[in-house]
Amino acid sequence: MNTTVGVMADTSTGRGMPALWGLVNFVAVFALVCGLWYVFLHPNGIMALYTPMYGFSLLVVLVGSIILISKVLDYWPLAEVRMGAVTRGVLFTALTCGLMLALVYGFFWSFIGKFGITYFSPQAIIKAGGVGAEIFNARENASTAITYLFTAFIWIALLWSAGFGQWPWNRAGRGAAALGRLGVVGLLSVIVYVVLFHPHVSYLFHPPQTMAGVEPWWASWAMTSSAYYNLGILLCMVMWIVISDVLWEDYPWRFLDRDGTGSFFRGLAALIGTAILGVASFVAMLRVMEVYWYEPFVGGSYTDAPYFRYLHAGEIAGFVILAAFAVKTYFGGLLGEAPLWLRAFVQTVATLALAAVFYLFYYSELSTLLLGKVPGIGQPEDTPLVWTLLFLAVVLVQLEFFRGWPLRKDEQS
Repeated sequence: MNTTVGVMADTSTGRGMPALWGLVNFVAVFALVCGLWYVFLHPNGIMALYTPMYGFSLLVVLVGSIILISKVLDYWPLAEVRMGAVTRGVLFTALTCGLMLALVYGFFWSFIGKFGITYFSPQAIIKAGGVGAEIFNARENASTAITYLFTAFIWIALLWSAGFGQWPWNRAGRGAAALGRLGVVGLLSVIVYVVLFHPHVSYLFHPPQTMAGVEPWWASWAMTSSAYYNLGILLCMVMWIVISDVLWEDYPWRFLDRDGTGSFFRGLAALIGTAILGVASFVAMLRVMEVYWYEPFVGGSYTDAPYFRYLHAGEIAGFVILAAFAVKTYFGGLLGEAPLWLRAFVQTVATLALAAVFYLFYYSELSTLLLGKVPGIGQPEDTPLVWTLLFLAVVLVQLEFFRGWPLRKDEQS
């Protein structure tokens, strides 16, 4: 089965999976995430990469690399190599980590930042000089740009997988289709980044880089020049792409597709539909925040700041995205052969409930103890998306690379 059509294609757990076994696996993954957090991201841990934007950028690129290998390239050129689930999982996990390191430190820091766009490299920013050109600020600014670019890539890649699928390479070979998708997804990602995020990054410096980027065009109505406004909307749209793809098995967009491999109209419907749902969710979340924290205002601190409200809407969407993959991966087989509408309804309700649990956990004293995070909500040093992305990366590795093992039988694939 072609894995490019749908995030969950050919990777769901077997029917009738015992709930206890799924719960045990979920708890084990949670413990693994806590361990990885302590090693790589905990402020008092071993590597302490959570600054927070530095760790944020590494994890966005890691998740983006998983999606690049599994959804864009469709495992090409290793797709036809037969191997067991464990061997396959270890191989592709190593390739993903290597790709992440090569992209961040090789492509962006040492190539693009050096020969193209200065702000993609901390060393290039310091060499250029100017106000704030010291290693911590330089690394945070470069990490911010990388984070935004790969957020755009993840959105386009998942949208293409869920909507357009193999179109227009339905009859092309696997390699040609993979390279074609890589070119189109990459080009569209750059365009999205330039319009939605580049203006913000250009204004991170003093003086603002007015000849390189326009003044943030959303500032007049968003009450902030921060691209968190666009980031929040984009993550809300990704949330609906994942819900429809992972929980609803590509419906309702699938109605516009005859053979299940994707089409232009299916992709267009997915784009418009998830955009409408994403913006509506974004606005609804902001209205709920106003009930608790009243209206935001320019110059407000923490929860009163407009940019925080926009980011927090995206963080909530991130919890839902993580919950959707967790529910499908560890509990997706419990309903057996029940009708699709019933499975979709139950899994959606379960996803929202689990997302609420993630939210409550993250802002609890237990999270402060385990993760070493700043207590409370709305702190500038705290970005929940970093923890969400780490958890999501582990779930996706088990789901995509290990094919659900050990929840599924170790088969040659």
